Amino acid sequence: MGNQLVEFDVEQGIATIKINNPPVNALSVRVMKELDKALGELGDAKVIIITGAGKTFSAGVDIKELAGISSGEEAREFSENCHRVFRKFETSRRPVIAAINGHCLGGGFELALCCHVRLASENARLGLPEINLGIIPGAGGTQRLPRVVGNSMALEMILTGEPLSAREAYTCGLVNRVTKLESLMEEALFLAKRIAAKPAAAVSLAIEAVESGRSMPLELALELESKLFGEVFTTEDRKEGLKAFLEKRPPKFKDK
Repeated sequence: MGNQLVEFDVEQGIATIKINNPPVNALSVRVMKELDKALGELGDAKVIIITGAGKTFSAGVDIKELAGISSGEEAREFSENCHRVFRKFETSRRPVIAAINGHCLGGGFELALCCHVRLASENARLGLPEINLGIIPGAGGTQRLPRVVGNSMALEMILTGEPLSAREAYTCGLVNRVTKLESLMEEALFLAKRIAAKPAAAVSLAIEAVESGRSMPLELALELESKLFGEVFTTEDRKEGLKAFLEKRPPKFKDK
């Protein structure tokens, strides 16, 4: 991969994206561009895993670059670019799994919040320390974190800047599970393979139902679910899944 700061490969339908910008995998402007590019080059991957090189997921944006911002308008543009890239993870119809290996702070945490599933190593620390720099989170943290843990918990984290341990993050629903650092990627790959074995259309439509529906009033969200339920019934995999169940055999999905 040469001197790329974002490494990625696709193997057996699983794409692995790794931020490799030592020492703390800062989300510099260049890293953001490479993340954006990587998402467009994943080919036939059915599931995406994102992680950090070494023992850090990402400690956030590059502080030197942040300090170089000289106007409110420039800061707004910086924030909007983060939103544009991160939304691509959030709106991906391929499941995105964050394998959080160590510190996951600021923009790194905001990136993890865009992922559909989050796994964390025991040494992980997750938080939004921007208040300690005299600023607020600008890559989605003020909006996504309350949707996961509620306003009160989110505001405590944002206003104090104090990170949570992996166990604390698990307790409040921020991560799906906690594992030893040395087995984190193994756990992520195991989960990714389980999902990749499912019919692609059903996986994609399930994500759309949950992600799009959560911002709608319940009645509209239920209408969306019915619409997508109708769509999935037009697939060959739906026929195979029901037939296999009735015949008491494993289904053979073809992603059609």
